[in-house]
Amino acid sequence: MPNLLVAGKMHPSGEAILRELPAHGYTVNYIEEVSEASYAPFIDVADAIVIRTQPLSAATISKAERLKVVSRHGVGYDSVDLAELNRRRIALTIVGDVNSVSVAEHAIMQLLAGAKRAILADRSVREPGQWGWRNKLEQQEVSGKNLLILGYGRIGRHLARMASGFGMQIRAYDPYLQQSGWPDGAVEATSLEEGLPWADYISVHIPKGATPAIGEAEIAAMKRGVVLANTARGGVVCERALNDALVSGHIGAVGLDVFDDEPPASDSPLLAHPNAILSPHIAGLTAECGERMAIAAIQNAVNFLAGTIDRTLIVNPDHAYA
Repeated sequence: MPNLLVAGKMHPSGEAILRELPAHGYTVNYIEEVSEASYAPFIDVADAIVIRTQPLSAATISKAERLKVVSRHGVGYDSVDLAELNRRRIALTIVGDVNSVSVAEHAIMQLLAGAKRAILADRSVREPGQWGWRNKLEQQEVSGKNLLILGYGRIGRHLARMASGFGMQIRAYDPYLQQSGWPDGAVEATSLEEGLPWADYISVHIPKGATPAIGEAEIAAMKRGVVLANTARGGVVCERALNDALVSGHIGAVGLDVFDDEPPASDSPLLAHPNAILSPHIAGLTAECGERMAIAAIQNAVNFLAGTIDRTLIVNPDHAYA
């Protein structure tokens, strides 16, 4: 009887599927807490695991004697030790295109809130004596302004569609597409050196690398007063350089849904900036998207064990049993 380990709170529609699985020959261990320590004691009997944002380390994988598939409740997997999964011939699956619209909506919200100085505007009404802030004319229009999208996959393309409705001029930079081919209608920035000085607004949708893609040098190349949004991953943008640029005004406003440490430390200087629009890694956690991700992640685990998985959802098909 195969065992499914579910690590992290699921949407009620996902929980309903879990309650039905024993009738179909599965046993289920459901651990709602989101931490590696909370689920690790159960991994030795798991044939499949559905996991949210918590780490899956080599040390924990080493205890997984029966594990055949790791199903991510999302599309990113930087918290999973993929090299160890490959070594053990364990598949890693993602949910596919279920959260891209939600993330793109969050990114456009960050850009608009930055342009309109939403935090400062809110404070000027709530705090006595601040009504006169309105006369500083710090708000900006986005219509006719230049938007650079870093990473032009599903999320980036949805964002481009939304931003075009606001009359923005759009270019995208994506090294992967430079090799595989650009979609019709996309205007390419061939390099960061070309795109960064051009942009009035920048939205980040690229995976985390060994070093930040946006560091001190890249920020220095941006226009003064640029609005930056990051819904990708913590570590893609250097937080130290970002803070310095906010202090100096070189970056006019920033929207951050992701951080180096989550949650960020209470003394993080980013928390003090009135032009920083912050959210707790929720770009893909709308009610609608949470339901889609829970259902898809559970189905991926079950389908893999049944041999019916859509192989385009397997990150490492050359290293997987199926």
